[in-house]
Amino acid sequence: MKIKRFILLFIAICFILVGFWFSTTNGYKFAKGYLIYKVGQINKNEKVYSEPVSKGTTEINESSNELYKIRPNVGEKMGELFIPKLNAKLPIYHGTDEDELEKGVGHFAGSVLPGEKDNSVLSGHRDTVFRKLGEVKKGDLLVVSTIAGEFTYKVKQVRIVDKDDRTVIVPKPRPILTVSTCYPFNFLGSAPERYVLVAFLVDKEERSLKKDFYS
Repeated sequence: MKIKRFILLFIAICFILVGFWFSTTNGYKFAKGYLIYKVGQINKNEKVYSEPVSKGTTEINESSNELYKIRPNVGEKMGELFIPKLNAKLPIYHGTDEDELEKGVGHFAGSVLPGEKDNSVLSGHRDTVFRKLGEVKKGDLLVVSTIAGEFTYKVKQVRIVDKDDRTVIVPKPRPILTVSTCYPFNFLGSAPERYVLVAFLVDKEERSLKKDFYS
């Protein structure tokens, strides 16, 4: 009887310790994510970007691959993602390792840079920078600002795919922005799916290249 009680007590203590570890770890991630997201909120009266492209604007099918004579290094800040629907401005870092994703949105280094012809892929954690990405729907705008200019994309498709689905990063014949995060948003542990936004380039405003933009 004493052995049985000891075993039950031991199991109970293990559950308590695991629960404490899980709650503190996720509490830290939530607090950090909330801070990143709130910093990304911009004053509604502050004009940071040009006015959104009009609804009648057609998609841009061609985009020069010579936009970037200076290209970012992995781990370097390479721009900002403005999501009008969420009124949020988020930093983009070149690379999608944990070092980059802890600081903001990560740009998949194997894809083209924003504004170039092909598929530019961005990723972020669902409990930090992309905690409200589920509110972004078809027809909403995504504005990326980089050393080469400001590029406005319009969401054409919302997909939910398996976490191992590689179609998210396949090449495209036109300038595309693919934004993904883990799904479901409230799933505990490693999420089994990905929430994906596929957006087409509809407007671009190139700028003179300045190395200090990455600073």
